[in-house]
Amino acid sequence: MSSDLFDLSGEVAIVTGAGRGIGEGIAKVLADYGASVVCAARRTEEVERVASEIVAANGKAIACTADVTNAADLNRLATSAIDEFGQLDMWVTNAGVSAVQAPLLELSSEEWDNTLALNLTAVWEATRVAAQYMEGKGRILNISSIAAEDVIEGSGHYAAAKSGLNMITRTFSKELGSSIRVNAIMPGFVPTEIMMTALNITNEQLPMVEKSLNLPSGRLGTPQDLGAAALYLLAPASEWVTGQVIRISGGM
Repeated sequence: MSSDLFDLSGEVAIVTGAGRGIGEGIAKVLADYGASVVCAARRTEEVERVASEIVAANGKAIACTADVTNAADLNRLATSAIDEFGQLDMWVTNAGVSAVQAPLLELSSEEWDNTLALNLTAVWEATRVAAQYMEGKGRILNISSIAAEDVIEGSGHYAAAKSGLNMITRTFSKELGSSIRVNAIMPGFVPTEIMMTALNITNEQLPMVEKSLNLPSGRLGTPQDLGAAALYLLAPASEWVTGQVIRISGGM
């Protein structure tokens, strides 16, 4: 098998939510395989750390502070990629979460609106921006969640947003056709800081969680697992793959 199947040399990626967790894992894997990466998140110190670690490992990266719910920030991410690296080839819409757990009947309308704005509307806006700036064979990868398919009580608002994300992934893949491939991955249980806070789980509880899930893979996921999946869906190896939403969950 040709090593070129996973070679991203000379290509440029934007990764949102890249300051920690899954976004950090994806940004570092893409850089390891040759991509220049624009690491974006709201917390400046976090994306600066990730970008500096990529550069220290002989990769190419810059940090950009951005709020993905702000259309001007999304456009600035695209222009920053082009100004710094000359082009834009890949966009990973990873930023997204809801720290609030509540039954739908008790959920505030403000939290509903905020969750959809971050997890769904921002993805729609980012895709429209990416389509303006990508030339040639662009790729968009949306980070969804198994909550889009599995009922998780207290997370109905988040699940609704991620279900919508799955559908716009498929719709954009049709509408953008051969110019831009659009796919999504649905992570399972990856014990990032954000997930553990949202589910109120401590590090000491992780062995118990791992045992209770009884995953066929035998372990919980890592950001690097998601980075490997992202690599495949963004690399030449998946040139014939678009409009797909894939569970990356250890068999969950």
